[in-house]
Amino acid sequence: MDANKEVLFLHGGASTHFFQVPMNFLTKGTKAAYLDCGVWGTKAIKEAKIYGDVDVVASSKDKNYTYIPAGFHIPNDAAYFHYTTNNTIEGTQMHHIPDASVPLIADMSSDILSREMDFNKFAFIYAGAQKNIGAAGVNLVVADRSFLAKGNKGIPSMMDYTVHVENGSMLNTPPVFAIYVCMLTLRWLKKNGGIQAIESANNKKAALLYDTLDTNSIFTLPVEKKDRSLMNAVFTITDPSLEALFLKKCESESMIGIKGHRNVGGFRVSLYNALPLSSVQVITDLMNDFANQYGS
Repeated sequence: MDANKEVLFLHGGASTHFFQVPMNFLTKGTKAAYLDCGVWGTKAIKEAKIYGDVDVVASSKDKNYTYIPAGFHIPNDAAYFHYTTNNTIEGTQMHHIPDASVPLIADMSSDILSREMDFNKFAFIYAGAQKNIGAAGVNLVVADRSFLAKGNKGIPSMMDYTVHVENGSMLNTPPVFAIYVCMLTLRWLKKNGGIQAIESANNKKAALLYDTLDTNSIFTLPVEKKDRSLMNAVFTITDPSLEALFLKKCESESMIGIKGHRNVGGFRVSLYNALPLSSVQVITDLMNDFANQYGS
């Protein structure tokens, strides 16, 4: 990452930035471009419309957000282009960085530090810590200094990113324990080979899980294969009457949190950095046993 980037640790969750980003970089009479690929993109778009015009360049709402749109055009006169790199609820992920002539802003809350990326292509990145960085209650913000300099003035100090930079992330009392946990997590990541090593491990975990789901016809994967998330695998059971039984089986083996988000139903298995391959092996063994017993 180049030296022109500022790294901040700020209070709150990623949703704070849904309105903080447009407050800093969007005004009436200007427009921002947004990609709508799920709940978090929709929420960000809603907040941005308060501050200026929003051009939704593409949306996958027509198919219940089960794919990532391709071939969309990002207008050259947009103040910025915003997208969510990984959609935790819908189980989709952007596997490439869009080409744009305008500043790129990304919500990387659920897949930051899980794979190698050219972070220098972004003008602004924000991420809740609670998936791959540390404990809930703190956000990581990475901002290009030149982009920050072009931001809006005359906004409340607490909402102004430049003020947070000037105060070294300590405009108010920082969430000290959450930041301490981030430090420990980053040390753990570095000790285990860094992002390159963790990406290799994550790819193996995702491959094992998706291969198991694809092999057993009792399970259905709604997301287009090319857009599947390496962090959050969502799936259903072909026979809905078996859903409760599958959940009960998982819980009996101390596997909790498998139930899908209320917005989409079904099931979801999250594969964040801290989850070892051995844990994925355990649940895939359970899936195979369940499929052998109840599949056709």
